[in-house]
Amino acid sequence: MGGQAKGKKKSKPKKKDNRPNTGPGFVGLSPQERMKLRVHEKAKKKTAEKYSVQQLLEKTEEYMDSFDFEMAGLFCQRALDVESTNLQALDMQGHICSELGDTQKAKGAFLRAVELSPDVGHSKYMYLGQSHTGQEAVDYYTKGIQVLLSTLEKKAQTPAQAGVAARHEENTELPTAKDVCIAYCSLAEIYLTDLCMEEGAADKCKEFIERALHYHHDNPEALQLMASYLFSTEKNQEGKEYLLKSVGLWLPAQKQSAASFSAEEEMQDDIPPYESRVTTAKLLIEMEEYEMAVDVLEGLLEEDDEVVQVWYLSGWVCHLQLEKAKEQQERDGREVTEVVTEEWKALKEAARSYLTNAKKLYSKLRCDDPLMLEHVEQLLGELGGELAGEEADPLSNEDYEPFSDEEEEDDVEAPMEH
Repeated sequence: MGGQAKGKKKSKPKKKDNRPNTGPGFVGLSPQERMKLRVHEKAKKKTAEKYSVQQLLEKTEEYMDSFDFEMAGLFCQRALDVESTNLQALDMQGHICSELGDTQKAKGAFLRAVELSPDVGHSKYMYLGQSHTGQEAVDYYTKGIQVLLSTLEKKAQTPAQAGVAARHEENTELPTAKDVCIAYCSLAEIYLTDLCMEEGAADKCKEFIERALHYHHDNPEALQLMASYLFSTEKNQEGKEYLLKSVGLWLPAQKQSAASFSAEEEMQDDIPPYESRVTTAKLLIEMEEYEMAVDVLEGLLEEDDEVVQVWYLSGWVCHLQLEKAKEQQERDGREVTEVVTEEWKALKEAARSYLTNAKKLYSKLRCDDPLMLEHVEQLLGELGGELAGEEADPLSNEDYEPFSDEEEEDDVEAPMEH
């Protein structure tokens, strides 16, 4: 009698490998790298359980407002670890990295935002335009302007809904006509500089400046850019009119603000960016508006006294004032009085002081502008060489007064700041 056939022995199911270091993301990594990735994943999970993305972004904004960009970057990265496609977080990361000087990471964040949301949010295009040159920059600015105009059109149709949408997609306030104006200025500048040799560059430059002024007719930057364009086409008198109109829109308010130690936010918003005001000073010097250039440079030094070019321009304008005063005296055939001698001496010492500081700061910051350094040394040679010690710092003396057209002759014996 045959025995019962034995059943096939069932093979045991393989035990699922739940070890955290065997996933596809760990392939090819060293033990140290796997450990680092596990710690990161654990921290990411813990962060997601403890904080919402919105809470992390609120902390990011808080640190950005207090200019602590290192901490802002940490919180922003945590938010992106939890939600890598969050547009507000990407926009914040781009601006934080830009502030920290990490241009590649900033560019990467903005390019990722472009990939995720090409038709919403203009600021990423503005940054990408700034970080590129030539036709690439033109393309980014053009796209940014298209987004801006589309947003403004929607805002005009349904203000409430447009506001909600814009704030949801991008960490900025609603765009304004001023934003469109500044964007067109950026386009015009490219045709005034990088693409100035392109066919039709002058016409495109003028067209974009006119569009800028159409959206914000009394914008100082647009008016100054028109002045630069007119100077480049040798229409100096017309250019000078635009330049003086531009400066007149913000310089008196800035001087009043400095005198009263007030800094109302609305007033500060009307003052052009630092670099734009450096250009203002250069143009004023070229137009021989020395006293106004002095006022502009004085404000720049009070705001940031570690910009070599501003010290250099301050010294140069003092030198030019001195030369002009001497030429005028000789032309008029007037006697050189003791008062006049004191005025000239004050201007000479002020020029030496500024130029001495420019040269020292040039070395300290390891600048790379040999032509500027050569001119600084040439001017110092003409003025009697560098000053030593405290004499070289016009801002260290509380009694130091600026030299401008508002001074009284009784004050000429006081040291001059410009």
